[in-house]
Amino acid sequence: MKRWIPFMKSDPTVAVIRLSGMIAASGRAALNDANLAPVIEKAFARGKPAAVALEVNSPGGSPVQSSLIGARIRRLAEEKEIPVIAFVEDVAASGGYWLAAAADEIYADDSSVVGSIGVISASFGAHEFLVKQGIERRVYTAGKSKSMLDPFRPENPEDVARLKEILEDIHTNFKTHVNARRHGKLPEDRDLFTGEIWLARKATELGLIDGVGHLKPMMQARFGEKVKFRRYGVRKPFLARFGAQLVGDALHGLEERSAYAQFGL
Repeated sequence: MKRWIPFMKSDPTVAVIRLSGMIAASGRAALNDANLAPVIEKAFARGKPAAVALEVNSPGGSPVQSSLIGARIRRLAEEKEIPVIAFVEDVAASGGYWLAAAADEIYADDSSVVGSIGVISASFGAHEFLVKQGIERRVYTAGKSKSMLDPFRPENPEDVARLKEILEDIHTNFKTHVNARRHGKLPEDRDLFTGEIWLARKATELGLIDGVGHLKPMMQARFGEKVKFRRYGVRKPFLARFGAQLVGDALHGLEERSAYAQFGL
């Protein structure tokens, strides 16, 4: 009832946004701007939180969705003048680190994996298999680059060069984001953008994060023992809680499991 008594100061509140899983344009369980927009907006808008904390646990994914989510967090933080603090759990790698870097400060557990500031594109080549099976592939296009990187055709050096150019451009965007958000904290004599990963202590030395620490004790130390936490996250649709769309969930789970496995998790 204290909040309704005029002129009485209420206990500070920290809004906690959970960002856990792969970052992808589609999928009910995926992190993307469409799913997270109402969550993030509500976290910043409900009352006047003393801070917004991000619980980050992501191996990465879509660079575009990473950028959109990060930009939304920054816009609201600046509009409402609310500090944002990220807390890394198992991993904040690639797009996961992009999200963490949207915060003003980043903390992690001793064993958290941080980094992987790079861009990757993976595919396969099956043209020899088709030849051995006596299968003839027929593709008709208007525009010489329309079938670029077709996995059922021999690799074209021009296509590979074009793809590498695109990857380099995305990598430049990633580096620009990190340099802007971690300005003055990164060493000038060390290339941190090779895709390498580090644990929290080393990541702190390199300026990628601000230290080792956990959400609740750090927020209590900063805002007092009586600080309250309001949690926000994407809720699954009602039917999904009872096992609906099992095939889609299973496929997404395999893809996510594979992504985490890259970091030994």
